[in-house]
Amino acid sequence: MPDRPYVIDEMISAKAIAARIEALSHDIRSHFGDTEKLVVVGLLRGSFVFIADLVRELDLPLEVDFLEASSYGNAMESSREVRILKDLRGAIEGRDVLVVEDIVDTGHTLNHVTALLKSRAPKRLKSIALLDKPSRREVDFRADWIGFEIPDEFVVGYGIDFAQRNRNLPFIGKVRFTPEPAP
Repeated sequence: MPDRPYVIDEMISAKAIAARIEALSHDIRSHFGDTEKLVVVGLLRGSFVFIADLVRELDLPLEVDFLEASSYGNAMESSREVRILKDLRGAIEGRDVLVVEDIVDTGHTLNHVTALLKSRAPKRLKSIALLDKPSRREVDFRADWIGFEIPDEFVVGYGIDFAQRNRNLPFIGKVRFTPEPAP
């Protein structure tokens, strides 16, 4: 549990997120329109809300799989060491793959995961991130589709957590720490 009191200021509304996902789904359908079956790979845990809403908008034959990678734990800063905690259940060789990430910060996680998946010889591999913080990038990586570019703020909601809290918020909010009350 976070040890400092904080409040959450809404940054991106649920309505804006829904509209952006609808627009992104059109682009994805155009790109993968000829697919036999698209394997949509969600990066757990932060992407689970985003992937659920995204796949409902994709009018394509698809299957969903998950991969869990960690570089944060309960910290606010990336450790830059990416660990695979849960791998895919199915093979992706010769298949169309879309990797779904909640937020690209330093870029280490998505860079590591896409390199790992490319080594498994998919037919096509693309990535999408709901949020992008380009000012924090440490590796040369950019997702193929981006929902929203945001400033360097610590955000929660819509699946994104702070020490396993606030994932259930329907919007993206900025964490603002409040002063400790005087004793």
